[in-house]
Amino acid sequence: MVDFADYRPRLVDKHLGDLFAEFPAVMINGARATGKTTTARQHVSAVLSLDIPGVAASMRADPDAALRRAGRPLLLDEWQEVPEVLGAVKRAVDRDSRPGQFLLTGSVRAELSNEMWAGTGRIVRLSMYGITEREVLEVELTARPSFLARLADAGDARSRGEDVDALFPLPAEVPDIDGYVALALRGAFPELAYRDRTPQGRQTWLSSYLDDLLTRDAATEERKDPVRLRRYFETVCLHMAGMPTDLSLYQEAGVNAKTAASYDRLLESLYVVEQVPAWSNNRLKSLVQARKRYVVDPALAAAATRMTPDAVLRDVDMLGRIFDTFGLAQLRPEAALMFPKPQIRHLRTRAGRQEVDLVIELSAGRVVGLEFKAGAAPDARDARHLRWLADEIGTDFAAGAVVHSGSQVYELAERVWAIPMCALWG
Repeated sequence: MVDFADYRPRLVDKHLGDLFAEFPAVMINGARATGKTTTARQHVSAVLSLDIPGVAASMRADPDAALRRAGRPLLLDEWQEVPEVLGAVKRAVDRDSRPGQFLLTGSVRAELSNEMWAGTGRIVRLSMYGITEREVLEVELTARPSFLARLADAGDARSRGEDVDALFPLPAEVPDIDGYVALALRGAFPELAYRDRTPQGRQTWLSSYLDDLLTRDAATEERKDPVRLRRYFETVCLHMAGMPTDLSLYQEAGVNAKTAASYDRLLESLYVVEQVPAWSNNRLKSLVQARKRYVVDPALAAAATRMTPDAVLRDVDMLGRIFDTFGLAQLRPEAALMFPKPQIRHLRTRAGRQEVDLVIELSAGRVVGLEFKAGAAPDARDARHLRWLADEIGTDFAAGAVVHSGSQVYELAERVWAIPMCALWG
């Protein structure tokens, strides 16, 4: 195994170790530059980097022989450079199904054009996201329950007479709204989160990332115009975490519905945009079924739209979108590791009278509701949609929170609390 001395642990490490101890082959999926290769190296003793021409040539010539020569456990990095390696891994696993043999990392690009996926039934997948503040601060990465689990327990804790505030400790330094915007626009890529970059340096790195993503990576898909794709991505960024009509979004981006659907699939496949489906429940009628689009890292959205921290703070609408998107970026990596995996949804009635930013369904149908408010002192009015949801679904409602930019945890209604965003990592 590779020495952990200089490695910054990630939330995914324990789960990856558990999977690798049970299955013969694991693929780590995620956006470029999120640390997949660095993390995978901690769990293997041999590496084949298929972006090295000589290694790739040897693998293409006889992938089965190349795997037989390599040690175990083996990391196949940038596997998409030699897609034939998937078939070789399949055959190797069919012959010997012992756990802990192969880790695969790389871009999702090759999967976009593959009609047949050779890994079905042989390779399990694990999603990896950008750095969270919990990881930056190295706050109890393995021992502490996720924020969602703690929030779900808060209602029961109150009925047991326990102190709910203790479930949501805050960090020593509680950010104000300027601090949250700075964290959101710093970026969740290790190259940015772990380095003291200047604002110009961060912007240069993010702009280069987008250039590569929207030109070279997207070029693997036929008939993708990088200029129109960039314009569409910028439009999505301006409306992220919101619910514009599809027609208004397409018109603003200058594309038709078919092209937009193709771009949506591509951006999701590259792990830079996530569509959050609408929540449905037999007890509730007249719910909007449209999806909400989120950019997985608000720093990418700011770079694409050329928004500085000062510009975000002056734009109330964009400030809310950045705050909401940053909150989901903190929750998403934790949620991906929970068992059973929660379903992250949103809720809006067709009349628009009730809307909940995130409705998260946990095990046994228990529901947690979240509202994001960039203000520092939410009141009972800010919790009215969560109270409505609690009334509608009854005992299925575990708890709700208005996540805000202030410094206090306090109760807004039965099973609904105002909680500072920094409690997600405090």
